[in-house]
Amino acid sequence: MTESGAFGTGRRRNESARKGARRDTARRDTLPQPAEPVDETAVSLAHWVLREFDDYYNESRGIPDRAKQAFENRDPGQSLMLSRRRLSIYSESIHALAPRIAERYPHLAQIESNWRGIEQAYLPLIEGRYEADLAYAFISSIQRMIYQGEWQAVEYAFGEGDRLRPDASVKIYREFPGGAALSPDTVADILSIPGFAKDYQDKGEDAYLVAERVNAWLGADGEGRRSIQAIQMIDAGFYRNRGAYLVGRIILEQGERAPLVIALLNDENGIYVDAALINETDSHNIFSSTLANFHVTNPYYHELAAFLHSIMPNRPLGLHYSTVGFNHVGKVAVMNELRTELARTHERFETAVGFRGTVAIAFSAPSSRYVLKVIRDTPTDQYKWGTFEGVETVLDKYRRVHEINRTGSMLDNIIYYNVRLKNEWFDEALREELLQNAGACVTSLEGALVFKHLIAQPKMIPLPNFLESAAPADAEIVVENLGHCIKNNAAANIFNKDLDGRNYGVSKHLKVYLFDYDALEPFTDIKIRTNQDRIEGEEDVPDWFFEDGVIFLPEEVESGLRIRDRALVRHFRNVHRDLLTVDYWQEVQDDLLQGRVPSLSVYPDECKLFR
Repeated sequence: MTESGAFGTGRRRNESARKGARRDTARRDTLPQPAEPVDETAVSLAHWVLREFDDYYNESRGIPDRAKQAFENRDPGQSLMLSRRRLSIYSESIHALAPRIAERYPHLAQIESNWRGIEQAYLPLIEGRYEADLAYAFISSIQRMIYQGEWQAVEYAFGEGDRLRPDASVKIYREFPGGAALSPDTVADILSIPGFAKDYQDKGEDAYLVAERVNAWLGADGEGRRSIQAIQMIDAGFYRNRGAYLVGRIILEQGERAPLVIALLNDENGIYVDAALINETDSHNIFSSTLANFHVTNPYYHELAAFLHSIMPNRPLGLHYSTVGFNHVGKVAVMNELRTELARTHERFETAVGFRGTVAIAFSAPSSRYVLKVIRDTPTDQYKWGTFEGVETVLDKYRRVHEINRTGSMLDNIIYYNVRLKNEWFDEALREELLQNAGACVTSLEGALVFKHLIAQPKMIPLPNFLESAAPADAEIVVENLGHCIKNNAAANIFNKDLDGRNYGVSKHLKVYLFDYDALEPFTDIKIRTNQDRIEGEEDVPDWFFEDGVIFLPEEVESGLRIRDRALVRHFRNVHRDLLTVDYWQEVQDDLLQGRVPSLSVYPDECKLFR
């Protein structure tokens, strides 16, 4: 196996072709023609794969318009269905096509070089297409599924990392005039960007209130005013669950940029502006990977990701791709970011800070913004859930979290398959641990470790580590947010039967997220019971002890979190006393069983317009 310069390696395909398979512009190279003739079977197969890709891509690109209609029709259930479909359609297309090709052409599963002619026929077909990188990923996924021979790591990079840069000739935003203050007329024009089929309740009032909020926040209505050079708004609507968003940036003097995110809701009286977000922190929370992806009615995903990165530079570029639903391109960007981090810092991967997981081995470079995980072959002795159901069962739980609305309280995952990482990037002790305890996943090969699966997540500070050194006021905020995290997860039909605080992480904005998923269960499957109805001193075994399934006693939440500081435990109890009661959990479960879609608060109340 030859090694590439990218983070992943593998079948070293026509590199110059990969560098050009993006877009036929002066910035991008063009795909070369095949170096040798290809036979009719390869040509036929290439056209077959491309037809299937086009079916996938056309359906995927049609989903944002359907999400817009769901918003207009006040149908959040339809919006959630579209989110699930958007995330599953790629995989379903691959799993439907690969077996059909393998059945008709079994030789493709035997010798890898049999694919060379198909690729030579395929590359010219996608030359000049904007989505050529996705089309190439599609045929690579087909090949990976059919060819099941010797370990072959897949290269998750389409040429050089800078090929993910946007095309300056593609304009995805509308520009509006600036001045000493933002005018309501300009805001009214901005509110017209989506072209809704339904009316605003009072566009004039909304425009006035947004302008008032922006001008007050920027100081444009008093001393210390800053002049607005221009306002640039993405020419699209962003849709998710019940809401819609208009996203842009305010260009200030000296080129300084501030986000401008206008949050819209729709009720029986019509569409209205609910909030205006004008700082990076609030915008970051809206676009966090802990929430469901947005449906965006603009097809230029490279330029969209770059625009979002310009107003939220502290959020990695790869996560911006995933935010707008292009998870496969996000995979490329995250790998490029990891490679760049290691090259810049000369650090090595080490065991991640915090409690060593009983099911997963987590590792990271000290300065990296990501944590990587692999599932152990067997759990450690501290595993407390009886029979281990296997690595694939745990991976299924991570996949499920990726595919659902994460309610702002669970980290999203990027799962890679067959990835090769250089030995020199690993601390020796970590390398030995991976080979010894995750040998079914990790193989040593030609100066590298090859991972059958690899999970990437944004890095957080483990909750116990944060509480050890936090200021008292910050610790109280985090404990409060821990309770909100647990409640949000339950509303998403997610129950973490291991409520241990070591499974939760804290962001720099003091938000709390669940990041460990091996103990997740659907909340509707949980049996809620209690011992508080028992007579004091009663020694008989409670009836629930003999029931099958997962039993949950709400009164044990407090002790299960393992928070050592008794003052913080009391604070948690005071703020979230309902979490210790059967009634609270039973009500949430009943709502879920009746199909009610939870309403979530994804931005602070102070961002909402005061009417």
